[in-house]
Amino acid sequence: MHINSKRAGMAVLLGLLCTTTSTLVSAQQQSDPTIVVDGTPIEDFATLAKGPEIKGIISARSGEKIKVTTAAGANTTIIVTDATQIKSGGGFLSGSRAKIAANGLLNGLPVTVKTLQSASGLVASHITFKNNDMKTATMIRNGTAQQFDEQTAATEALRGRMGDIDKYNIKSTANVYFDTGKAMLSAQAKEELCSTAATAEATENALMLVVGYTDSVGDDEYNQQLSEKRARSVINYLQQACRWKPYRMLTPTGMAESDPLASNDTEEGKAQNRRVSVNILVSKSLDGI
Repeated sequence: MHINSKRAGMAVLLGLLCTTTSTLVSAQQQSDPTIVVDGTPIEDFATLAKGPEIKGIISARSGEKIKVTTAAGANTTIIVTDATQIKSGGGFLSGSRAKIAANGLLNGLPVTVKTLQSASGLVASHITFKNNDMKTATMIRNGTAQQFDEQTAATEALRGRMGDIDKYNIKSTANVYFDTGKAMLSAQAKEELCSTAATAEATENALMLVVGYTDSVGDDEYNQQLSEKRARSVINYLQQACRWKPYRMLTPTGMAESDPLASNDTEEGKAQNRRVSVNILVSKSLDGI
């Protein structure tokens, strides 16, 4: 009887342990209202309504957003996610190649974007571009006056009113400089711009490509807008004061703090980087005619 009593007690203890364990597991499986999960969930593309197709040039980029400017001058901000399919001339890209392509969505790149409508705004489902346009956008981003002499500037984004002419020789490059945070032209800059326009006027079949830059002071969005303002100031003065014809001007762009001419670690270097480059080009098909 003594042995049987011990066995009975052991059975009761095991039963209590099983009941307690079951209760704990059940409690853990229930959601705790005090738990907060951070992060923005990625929306399922299949649940989103179709948005408009946007064709234009990437004119700005900040984080996961790009701004696309159409030929009519309309600006549209579009979100790029990991689910966005990016297609070059070689087909749709995936995995690490797609990430490289997403990082390569540079200012000045002509793209076609299929969009979806989400609560956060327009989301890109597909982005397509031409390989040659990517090469040209990369060239403009990395170009210096010396590199421009070694390369051609060719892209549909820079055709202006020149139809199918898309190959250019760079004849010369002139830089004008700006004060910190300013887009106002100095007296010296105005004089140099008209001198550059006179040189271009004496060059047969010459066009101009204007690219604005900043130093490293300020955030990306501010510098993008500032570089665009500087480019517009130069364009306006060339056309209004120096009488350069608008149809001989290729599409201008702002490149923010990319492609510094000098180190941004010194005040002298920053002064060289606060610039607008005015490039005199001649189409290869017309050069020498």
